[in-house]
Amino acid sequence: MYQNFSAELEWATLNMPRTRRAIESLPDLSHVRLACNMHLDLKMTPIIKGLLDKGAKVFLTTCNPTTVQDDVVAYLVQQGAEAKAWRNMSHADWQQSFEDAIAWDPTHLCEMGADLTTVIHQKNLQTNVKAGLEATGSGVNRLNGLKPHYPIFNWDDLPVKEGLHNRHMVGLTAWHTFFQTTHLTLHEKKVVVIGYGLVGQGVAHSAKAYGGQVIIAELDKARALQAQYDGWQVLPLSEAVKDADVIATATGAKNVVSAEMLKQAKSGLFILNVGHVAEEIDVAFLKQYAMTEPMPYINAYDVDGKTIYLLADGSMFNLTAGYGDSLNAFDVTLAVMTSGIGHIVGEGEKAEKEVYLLPQAIWGKVL
Repeated sequence: MYQNFSAELEWATLNMPRTRRAIESLPDLSHVRLACNMHLDLKMTPIIKGLLDKGAKVFLTTCNPTTVQDDVVAYLVQQGAEAKAWRNMSHADWQQSFEDAIAWDPTHLCEMGADLTTVIHQKNLQTNVKAGLEATGSGVNRLNGLKPHYPIFNWDDLPVKEGLHNRHMVGLTAWHTFFQTTHLTLHEKKVVVIGYGLVGQGVAHSAKAYGGQVIIAELDKARALQAQYDGWQVLPLSEAVKDADVIATATGAKNVVSAEMLKQAKSGLFILNVGHVAEEIDVAFLKQYAMTEPMPYINAYDVDGKTIYLLADGSMFNLTAGYGDSLNAFDVTLAVMTSGIGHIVGEGEKAEKEVYLLPQAIWGKVL
């Protein structure tokens, strides 16, 4: 994806000063074996390189095979990391990468989606993990009700993560990627946003700013009421889907757009997902039908005479087909993550074996 990786890495590092300062403040990490399960694109490179420079041993796996940039992985391996991740790796290889990361015997985990923690606890594996970090709402949901083997610090629910990345950046970059991929705007289009959490709110507001006629579909009654108070039209998804020109899923749940709903859609519908889970859309149903690819990342399915356009194969659209967050916004996110790593390799690993919110005293100092 990158035209000149060295130059773009230098540009990314230059424009992420908070992350650079946070890395400089870390102690010696030569005692740390950190297994990272995360998106592996250009923006992650400064932090992993910084951890390696501090003496940490790092093993890289991905939380989403469609968002891996192979030149990033190759560079980080060259710098000393170990990795089992490549773009569009098979499901079997992806699942095996979790086993390999655990067998590598990490002392700490940095996750986006709790895949490693899930495997450890489902199989009741004995490990030397002392503490972990979790960065996503879907990962935190997987941890609900879990009695962890080690303390885990949730930083998805921090105001700087929710209010900046979740609320503003995902929606903004999703529609940037839509324009870039389709060469279309949202003018004269009915845009149905499924889910009115912070990500969905950002998707809705950005869609309106770019000319879309926005409708919200939300099962949670409190969030649906909030959407109405924010001025949006709120409809049941079964009704909204019939007239939709664009559907954006932002729930983190599976099978939100079902086969039955897809059958009701009109011809020309675009569907994209910005949730962490790559199974919000019933892609298997669509794949029963003939498909063409009119443009990269656009699959056109002929569903009983109607054309339905699936973007990025249902994976996280803004990071699979686009570049995701801006460097300056993600700088805050990465600086907070860096502070979290500093916590779990120090005082955090002494905490009781529970799931905690990362303390403000830790992340507040990087702002």
